Amino acid sequence: MFPIQGIGEVVSGDDVAGLLWEAITAGPITITDGDIVVITHKIVSKAEGRVASAATDAEYRAAVLTQAAAIIRRRGDLVITQTHHGFICANSGVDRSNIEGDRIVLLPERPDRSAATIKKRLEALSGATIAVIISDTFGRPWRRGLTDIAIGVAGMAAINDLRGTTDMHGRVLEVSEVAVVDEIAGAADLVMGKSTGIPAAIVRGLTWEPAAGRATDLVRPAAEDMFR
Repeated sequence: MFPIQGIGEVVSGDDVAGLLWEAITAGPITITDGDIVVITHKIVSKAEGRVASAATDAEYRAAVLTQAAAIIRRRGDLVITQTHHGFICANSGVDRSNIEGDRIVLLPERPDRSAATIKKRLEALSGATIAVIISDTFGRPWRRGLTDIAIGVAGMAAINDLRGTTDMHGRVLEVSEVAVVDEIAGAADLVMGKSTGIPAAIVRGLTWEPAAGRATDLVRPAAEDMFR
């Protein structure tokens, strides 16, 4: 995993792929076939103008509700919501960190499409076949701590479906679906992070096949959700 450094502050209208390419070419590595570029949603949202004002806690909470398709749980000021993308997360993914002034950052409207746009542009610039993951930091039911997951994917399958294959003892696997893009996003965050100012990384050495995957493929249908 290689951090992409030197991107700086991103504002509305910026070309994220162009900024990434400029930072990559100024560094010690380049993009090669089979690389996976992981990008925190924050710079994608800023470039797409997904920024709003929230000078008070009340304005922040109002923004959370406007970004929610449904309220799942409440505890004090914390709200667990379902976004229009289908993601279930704290406060609709509305973030007040790493943004100047009394502003907040919203999730991209269509993160899979954003990932596809960045992938196409980076492939044109580099001549390499790659995948792109847009990540965000989520909590997890039943476990403390946060980890990054994929909210946008382009170029590879979101899930490695092992159902129907056999384990090392010949038993047929019936329920094993590996959220491979979440694993990649979580791993890439080890060289990124909120406090380092590094919003992207290149993941290299993983074997994967080009596919038309989407992060929305990871959203569990309500009929399968035992906890709602």
